[in-house]
Amino acid sequence: MRIERVTAEAEVHRAADLFDTPPLEAATRRFLTDPTHHLLLAYDDADRPIGMVTGVETTHPDKGTEMFLYELGVAPVARLQGVGAALVEALATLAREKGCYGMWVATDADNEAALATYRRAGAAEEMSFTMLSWNF
Repeated sequence: MRIERVTAEAEVHRAADLFDTPPLEAATRRFLTDPTHHLLLAYDDADRPIGMVTGVETTHPDKGTEMFLYELGVAPVARLQGVGAALVEALATLAREKGCYGMWVATDADNEAALATYRRAGAAEEMSFTMLSWNF
């Protein structure tokens, strides 16, 4: 398995099955051209995309910059093989290289697969919280 940072739209579309829905061209272009947005893909030995993780650097005046792990996806055929943890660890490495002071992710409390992956990659559970959202 190899993990690479993706900057080409064609690679995103080649990995479309790893996303919740097919990537949108304008959104893909905007994501890839923003230097604070990161997409890492994991490839198997046959050069097929088998996993992806996205991260977004967020900066606050009194805190500095941290990495938000936005989404993680692993192809069903590649699950339970360490692909997810390797992607999370690769994003954490990138976050350190970018000068981030930390990285965070939110997931459903009953998403046992995600919780196991994040813990395996070194995350510590801090607290429970309530998420509120606005739909525009």
